[in-house]
Amino acid sequence: MIQPQTYLNVADNSGARKLMCIRIIGVSNRRYARIGDVIVAVVKKAKPSKHLERSEVIRAVIVRTCKELKRDNGLIIRYDDNAAVIIDEKGNPKGTRVFGAIARELKQNFTKILSLAPEVL
Repeated sequence: MIQPQTYLNVADNSGARKLMCIRIIGVSNRRYARIGDVIVAVVKKAKPSKHLERSEVIRAVIVRTCKELKRDNGLIIRYDDNAAVIIDEKGNPKGTRVFGAIARELKQNFTKILSLAPEVL
């Protein structure tokens, strides 16, 4: 469960390293975001030679959370960290590679991210 002021790792090679969630996109009074939700975040740490800079406001989709995810078939998935992939206004990822395992729940809206992922759980 991701809420405002939560720090996230970046799971792509867009240049950012750490993000902080500042808003959850969707329902106006939603408190928590889960896997597959789009958030507005600010870059807190970035590589010096890339396109993104510190304090830049971007959109990202959550791909991993420490809070467990329960599927309809009873399977429970839990990750070690909170991670997100930076996207543009159309929903395409800004990076060209995605690191780490990605949940299958992104299949409906973010097929491009799934195709870049090395492992889909």
